[in-house]
Amino acid sequence: MVNRKITILLVVVMSSFIIGKAAFAEKHFQLAIFTPIQLVPESQAITGLRLNFIYGENTYLTGVDLGMINHLTKSGIGLQTGFVGIVESDFSGMQNNFVSITKGEFNGIQSGAFNGIQSGAFNKIKHGYGFQYGIINVVENLSGLQIGIV
Repeated sequence: MVNRKITILLVVVMSSFIIGKAAFAEKHFQLAIFTPIQLVPESQAITGLRLNFIYGENTYLTGVDLGMINHLTKSGIGLQTGFVGIVESDFSGMQNNFVSITKGEFNGIQSGAFNGIQSGAFNKIKHGYGFQYGIINVVENLSGLQIGIV
């Protein structure tokens, strides 16, 4: 009986430590002048707000991404707006950049002069879901509606 109580106590203490450490590791705010001069290293994810004055890079983002050049080396969910937005994997939400590039799947709204997907003069995407319209549309696989001249 004593061994069982000790085992339960150890499991509770270890679980609290692991959960507490994970919550502490989550970063809610990023401020970057240009990588590597930023508060949170580029190897970490941001859940919250990311402000990039010139260039900011992180792995994942869930939240709002604002700045001149916004770069995610993995995926993102939320709003990304600036001059250039680059997502190396999938993105869900809204991208509103002069140049928007999403190398994976995109779900949501994307607008700007040159887009990885969705609406603009030139649209290019590998895989997408939703609505793509513009003058020139290039797509490998689209589930949805595409409207354009070329």
